[in-house]
Amino acid sequence: MRQVMFALKWLLMAVGVAMFGTAAGVVAYDVYLAVQFQKWMGLGGPGAAEEAGPSRPIRWLLAANLFGWAWAPLLLALSVAIVPEGSGGVRISQISGVREGTLYPGLHLIVPFVQSIAVYDLRDHLYTTSAAADATTRKEVLTVQTREGLTIGLAVSVRYRLDPPRLAYIHANLTQPVDSEIVAPVVSTAFRDLAPNYVVREVFAVKRDEFRAKSTKTISDRLGADGIVVKEVLLRDVRLPAEYAKGLEDILLKEQESERMEFETAIYEKQVKIAELQAEAAKAQQVKRSQADAESRVIAAKAESDAMQYTLPLKQKQIEQSKLEAQARKEATVENAEAAAQSKVIDSKAEVERRHLLAVSDSETTRLNAAANAETIRLTATADAERLQGEAAVLKQNPMLIQKIIAERLSDKLQIIMVPTDGRNFFASDVLRSAFSGGTSSNNTDESDQDPPASGHKQAQIMKTK
Repeated sequence: MRQVMFALKWLLMAVGVAMFGTAAGVVAYDVYLAVQFQKWMGLGGPGAAEEAGPSRPIRWLLAANLFGWAWAPLLLALSVAIVPEGSGGVRISQISGVREGTLYPGLHLIVPFVQSIAVYDLRDHLYTTSAAADATTRKEVLTVQTREGLTIGLAVSVRYRLDPPRLAYIHANLTQPVDSEIVAPVVSTAFRDLAPNYVVREVFAVKRDEFRAKSTKTISDRLGADGIVVKEVLLRDVRLPAEYAKGLEDILLKEQESERMEFETAIYEKQVKIAELQAEAAKAQQVKRSQADAESRVIAAKAESDAMQYTLPLKQKQIEQSKLEAQARKEATVENAEAAAQSKVIDSKAEVERRHLLAVSDSETTRLNAAANAETIRLTATADAERLQGEAAVLKQNPMLIQKIIAERLSDKLQIIMVPTDGRNFFASDVLRSAFSGGTSSNNTDESDQDPPASGHKQAQIMKTK
């Protein structure tokens, strides 16, 4: 509906403007024709005027009607005022001034050229200051002086809005714009009036919430009286002087160290207290344990004393039983000794019999071994005789073989060298002759002095020391 009325308003205004334009166009066209007619009259004379025909009068009546009727849609359009969303309006009369009552978002009827509407933004506004000059934001710098006379910067944000029912009062009594002319001075004044009641340290840390709360109350009261509702005041930052900030930082570090030492001291005291309690508990446990041990010993002694009355007769019976057992063991020992003696006699007889059997077995074994050895010697002698007969037959066929055998058995340091059998000039022949002649009996002849066999091949042997 609101969009329809808005479109209708602009349509009426367009119709009114078009009617004004039409009236002006009619008059201008008629004037143009009259001017043209006068030109024709001046150039051609009376005859030309007759040829051009009678002149056309200007339609003043039609233009006046169009002009009069054009005011109707225009006045209707001007009588409709629109208040946008999030805003509020105040009806202002040129005759009676500001009218009471707030016009909320929507369409409203007013008297054209007599009444108008002043529109105010009813949404939340934010006024912000900076603690130090900043070229990028260009926010107002808010500085205050504390009790010590030091200047500190405050970064403050105030969120507020205009009270809709009091828009008429705001428009009639407050300087516009409200943000810069009313809110900014009130906020700055409130903080500057309250800051001298506190020292820098209180504003910075100790009583910061209190300082903000009192400032909020002062600002809310002052602006509330003028129809400005303060929703929230934020103290974002406190900018301290450079030297004071450094000193405060050192103080805070020392306070933190002191608090840490106090905390550690409290912990040590608690640890000492715990150790004392543990010692007392251990002492009490030891006392109770000693008392319990003493009581248990007393009870044990009483029990033992009571038990001795029944134990002495039992001990006497045990002694008598021990004597009887000792007598029985003595008799058993004598019987065992006799049995052992008889056993030894039997064992000695068995040993003699065993040794006799062993001697008989050994003699039989010796006899059998002697017979076996004799048989072995006989067989060995027979084998040797057969071997000697074979060797004699071989030597008889090859007489030179005996020299080789002798040379091989003389020593392991001799080597066999084959030389011609007719080597009379070979020096080793004389050595061999002397060796064999000296080592043999007079009945044996040296085989080296014998003539070599009448075979056609050359064969000889000589012994050489390695």
